[in-house]
Amino acid sequence: MKKWLTWSVVLVVALSLLVTGCSQPAEQQSAEGEKKVLTWGTNAAFPPFESVNTKGEVEGFDKDLADIIGEELGVEMKVVDTAFETLFAGLEAKKFDMVIAGVTITDDRKEKMDFSDPYFEAGQLIVVQVGYDEIEDENDFAEKVLGVQIGTTADELLSRMKDGEDDYEGKAIPIKEIKRYDNYPQAFLDLQHGNLDAVVVDEPVGKAYVKEHGDKVELVSEEPFYKECMGVAVRKGDTELVEKINAVLKKIKEDGTYEKLVDKWIKEE
Repeated sequence: MKKWLTWSVVLVVALSLLVTGCSQPAEQQSAEGEKKVLTWGTNAAFPPFESVNTKGEVEGFDKDLADIIGEELGVEMKVVDTAFETLFAGLEAKKFDMVIAGVTITDDRKEKMDFSDPYFEAGQLIVVQVGYDEIEDENDFAEKVLGVQIGTTADELLSRMKDGEDDYEGKAIPIKEIKRYDNYPQAFLDLQHGNLDAVVVDEPVGKAYVKEHGDKVELVSEEPFYKECMGVAVRKGDTELVEKINAVLKKIKEDGTYEKLVDKWIKEE
């Protein structure tokens, strides 16, 4: 009897191990069958490239572009909305795989991260209160109080102007003060309240804001006084991801998808 019970226990344990062993690959296969997730960082206070809609969702040119990249690469794209000045540190710390946030490609930034091919060419515009006539171009920035979003190329550009560095060496402009804001909506509100002489901002963002608030603010000129190109930023050395993103950008520019994005988010009526 004891012998029979012993063999019964052995048989139950063996069957249990067999079932467990057979079920493990199925769980692994299920996990492996799920889509790979790529995380992209942005600052959703930069319309029309990215903003938060009434449903609390990120939308805009960059959001649609990220979705297309994910679709073409066969991966799920997860967005992380954070302060612009923390984006590049977050990228380096692997909090996200890429940054798509209207990021301008500069030589300084290329030393710390890699970029895709440019996906949008824009530049810097000057926004002032309606009727303000003391600024005709950047040469009139002397003794003015100017607003920018912290960490943007507008911030870097005005700093170079004021300090007479790089392309402004020997021709510094004595800007009275550069006020830095967490996002451009804050800067525009301060402009409307009379606390700034002007806001310097990326072309599509400035034009979109003026279009919506034309009774309060206006552009000094429709043409940017400083040209720039935007790209997708990835960690330094991640050439495989850059090549994949470039392939997607090339494809959508050739098949008309890119033009549809421009028509949807950027093109003026």
